[in-house]
Amino acid sequence: MSVLTSPHDSTPFRRARRAAGLALSDIVQISEESARLKAQGRDIVALSTGEPDFPTPAHAIEAAHEAARSGLTKYPPTAGLKSLRAAIAARAPGPEVGPESVLVSTGAKQVLAMAMLATLDPGEEVILPAPCWSSYGDIVTMAGGRAVFVPCPVEAGFKLAPHALAAAITSRTRWLLLNSPSNPSGATYGAGALAALAEVLRAHPRVWVLSDEIYEHLSYVPFVSLREVAPDLAGRMLVVNGVSKAYAMTGWRIGWGIGPAALIDAMEAVQGQITSGACAIAQAAALAALEGDQEILGQRRAVMRARRDRVVAALNATGLIDCPVPEGAFYVFPSCMRILGLRTPQGEVLEDDRAFCRSLLQDHGVAVVPGSAFGLPGHFRLSFAYSNETLSAGLERIAKAVSSLQGTAR
Repeated sequence: MSVLTSPHDSTPFRRARRAAGLALSDIVQISEESARLKAQGRDIVALSTGEPDFPTPAHAIEAAHEAARSGLTKYPPTAGLKSLRAAIAARAPGPEVGPESVLVSTGAKQVLAMAMLATLDPGEEVILPAPCWSSYGDIVTMAGGRAVFVPCPVEAGFKLAPHALAAAITSRTRWLLLNSPSNPSGATYGAGALAALAEVLRAHPRVWVLSDEIYEHLSYVPFVSLREVAPDLAGRMLVVNGVSKAYAMTGWRIGWGIGPAALIDAMEAVQGQITSGACAIAQAAALAALEGDQEILGQRRAVMRARRDRVVAALNATGLIDCPVPEGAFYVFPSCMRILGLRTPQGEVLEDDRAFCRSLLQDHGVAVVPGSAFGLPGHFRLSFAYSNETLSAGLERIAKAVSSLQGTAR
């Protein structure tokens, strides 16, 4: 059968400018490459993704089942089920809020996107302390803004210093995006550090703050929110959280934002044109997770802390990897600087962190993510949200890889 064609069929595809530089994140690309190698029969240990290996709490699954059986299968309210919004509002850090100050979205990532799309005019800037989650910059760019990465090296504890924040603020700055505990470094801001940043922000009333607290319940030091430390800034602050990490509900795709009603209204208007509301059945599961037995959070945090200590000790024992102890989340972000310039048994000189991570995957079957993906080269991110057996296999391979290197480092 012949196929009708027209002169326009050969016109090259053209991306919109807002999407010109977008691609799958390094994290996703490494995950997909790991899956491809596994499909070819390779024995691959993946330590690259931020997904806890625990099951979703049983009572959350039962709540979803009951919600579906009871008919909660129609379009949900765009901003979220009132019962879930009320439960989130009741748990908001800092000044008291009502449900009207809460937006429920299809994951915390969508909350971030709704905030940027609802507030950024072309060229307006968002300050991102680096290292930071790789999606932050792309979300800002997609919304027409400009991501301003401020390096926060290991010497600073991977944390944004007040003087660095002050130096980064310009007349175009719209947001500071702060993540505590942090992906990828696990850096966690205490009350003193947050108070110092708040003092800078008070001198710049046009700058809003997005506080990504998705790892709140995976903090190994006392957790405090900027909204608690600086309640006077709550009128220009958005707190982002969700059930993905703490409750092992990544696939349920429920996150939320807590902020001033005017901001929430603007984000709701954008969300209404993109996804409408988040899945009602998943919202019912999230509500059950929030209102159910919370002992599971402490139990799982203790497991993660033990894994953290084991991973840190094993990496430092290699003699060439320098791994600080993260204060939260389930990642380590060690330095591989003393490895750079060394040569693999295959003859490849490891020029940078990407080369080191590529060698680990291709030559030793271990997937980790280079620090360059997070805006701070010379490091790599390893997730310890895996079983002890998986961690053992991965750590043994990394130790073997390091011990096989030859030559003189830079």
